[in-house]
Order: sequence, then structure tokens, then C-alpha cells
Amino acid sequence: MLEYRAEIALWALSGVLPLIMLGVWSGSGAAAAAGLSPQQLSQYFLAAFVVRQFTVVWLIQVFEDDALQGRLSPFLLQPLSPLWRYLAAHFSEQASRIPFVAVMLLVVGLAAPGLLWLPSAGALLLGILAIVAAFLLRFLLQVLVTTLCFWSERAAALDRLLMIPYLFLSGIVAPLETFPPAVRRLALATPFPWMVDFPARLLAGEPVNVALGFGAIAAWCLLLLPIGHWLWRAGLRRYSAMGA
Repeated sequence: MLEYRAEIALWALSGVLPLIMLGVWSGSGAAAAAGLSPQQLSQYFLAAFVVRQFTVVWLIQVFEDDALQGRLSPFLLQPLSPLWRYLAAHFSEQASRIPFVAVMLLVVGLAAPGLLWLPSAGALLLGILAIVAAFLLRFLLQVLVTTLCFWSERAAALDRLLMIPYLFLSGIVAPLETFPPAVRRLALATPFPWMVDFPARLLAGEPVNVALGFGAIAAWCLLLLPIGHWLWRAGLRRYSAMGA
């Protein structure tokens, strides 16, 4: 991954949407109407930026390309599932992002003094655990879409459709408490808020039902894991490529 550090820098820059939304919300005055102070708003969106950086999943893109080019076949001959290879690649990419994210936060701190803050030790520990859990949840969700590559050569288009509810229901464009009650209930019934809103609020030091958050992530993982396993096995039975 370090060999592609320039590309990783571009990927990191592509995840600045929460910082853009911070500027939009700060300039609109809507935060005060929603009962959020400027400090709460800045801390939430900066935390969402960090969460977004370390929960990025690009499994579908590389898997689809490997399946179409026939590179998946030798992976399937190995005793370990190719999904572990892709999971390890994601962790490597996230580790190599750390200096780029630190530099971007430093630039934000220099451009707007007083905007950065240091979370408490408890909030930082819980936030890191929530980020890891949120990443695993998003990875499992994308595994489900990825298995459709066995049936379609353009399964990545379905993942782009999932980006729409992910962006609007996860808390990237707006904190969840600013949603109307009906929309908030709808969002909480999906896996998306637990991928961004929950870990971001933990990092920001906001009052959060920790047991509910981790319980919801665990429940969604337990639901998606057997479905993904069944689809993977079914897809392998119909997989065909040169040499396989």
C-alpha cells in the first residue's frame, strides 16, 4: 500500500465531504435552529470526517475487476478465502492513511484555530472501537453486493445506488438529531447511522447509548454474515473463468 501512497492521498482527499458540510451548516444558521452549538457542530463533523476516512470500503471495485480479468481464479485455489486477502488490504490501506489524515486535520487547525479538540481517553478508546466495528459492518454489507459479481458483470452499479441512502442516513451530511422524528426512526432502522453517526458522536464526546450502538452493530453483523456466506457459496458454484 505504501507504494501507492500518492493514490491513497487522493483517496483521503476525496473523503472531505463532512468538512464541506461543516462549512455549509456553519454558514446557514440551521445548527442553532436544531439546538446545536457551533462547538458541537464542529466537533461532530470533524469526528465524522475521521470516521469516514477509516471506514471506507472499496471491495466491490477490486473484486469485480479481479473476477472479470480472471485474477480471482488463483485466489480461489488457495486454502484461505479471498475475502480475507481483501480485508487485510483494507486494513493496510487504512494504516497508510493515518499520516495523510493527520496532515489534513493539522491544516484545518491552522486555518481555523480552536476548531480542533482532544477527546478524553474514554471517548477516544470507545470511538476507535466503534470505528473498527463500523468498518466491519460496512465491509459485510459490501460483501453482499460483491457476491452479485458472480451473477452480473456490473454489480458495482448497485453499490453506487447504496451510496445514496448511506450519504443521507449515516450522518455524513447532517447530524441525526437534526432529522425529523419520522426520518430519524427510519434511519435508525437501517445499518447506515451506526457506520458514521454513532462512532462520530462517541469521538465528539456527546451523550450516546453505548450499549445500544454496539448492540445494533453486532445485530446487523450477525444478520449479514450468514447471508453473505450463503451468497458467496452459491456464487462460487456458478463461477467460471479461464483456467477455472
